[in-house]
Amino acid sequence: MRIPIVAGNWKMNTTVTEAERLVMEMLEKLNRIEGAEVVLCPPFVSLVAVGMMLEGSSIKLGAQNVYFVTAGAYTGEISPLMLSELCEFVIVGHSERRWHFGDTDEVVNKKVKAALANNLKPILCVGERLEEKEAGKTEEVIHRQVTAALDGIEHVVASDSSEYRLSRDAEIAASLVIAYEPVWAIGTGKAASGEQAAATIEFIRDVAAKTIDKNAAQSLRILYGGSVTAANIAEFVAHPQIDGALVGGASLKAVEFMSIIQQTIEIKGSTK
Repeated sequence: MRIPIVAGNWKMNTTVTEAERLVMEMLEKLNRIEGAEVVLCPPFVSLVAVGMMLEGSSIKLGAQNVYFVTAGAYTGEISPLMLSELCEFVIVGHSERRWHFGDTDEVVNKKVKAALANNLKPILCVGERLEEKEAGKTEEVIHRQVTAALDGIEHVVASDSSEYRLSRDAEIAASLVIAYEPVWAIGTGKAASGEQAAATIEFIRDVAAKTIDKNAAQSLRILYGGSVTAANIAEFVAHPQIDGALVGGASLKAVEFMSIIQQTIEIKGSTK
């Protein structure tokens, strides 16, 4: 049984003080959460402060990006080794990283491997742009992104030589989350329909099965992201193929984010 997961991506929003205030608004209710895994992904500058506030709770902490080298002359970058002391999850391959900062499929693959090698769980984002969707290339784009990102991850192992290895298929499924985020839906208010999202996520699972392993793919949690709100979350998580959500703007609103979490728990619990 795949445990539902709801992750909040705060993007480049909130000062440290604002981040602490947002967590404080939700903390009492977050501490009572059962039936789903919740991950908060604040900006790098707030990881320590938010982490301290979540200490002792079941709420997990995630970063929004990572570089694929553990140390060196890379001014401004954050290594997986640094993050491994602060958080459990890290978002990799988000469309804003791909399109604004030039993260190629090869770079995304390196980041996935580097995260896994340093005991971080990647939330791997994949998704097509509007022009690709309109050209009927959704599956082509998704297939390319998923196969490229997962290439060689069955050989991941933590070591000092950048030689990585995961020893069992079960470890892959337990250490990785995929989020389908159609680029045309992110921040636009134009979310995919539940049926569209479920069909694409089913396709992602099929591609993962062929890329890594069928059993691992069935255990892999795959989320929907892209203009997720309290008003539409039920449409997505009602589908058994969808294991939760990667939430953007709505995760900055305490009441709305808590509603998204609670609806996910209620619906996924009733569809077990």
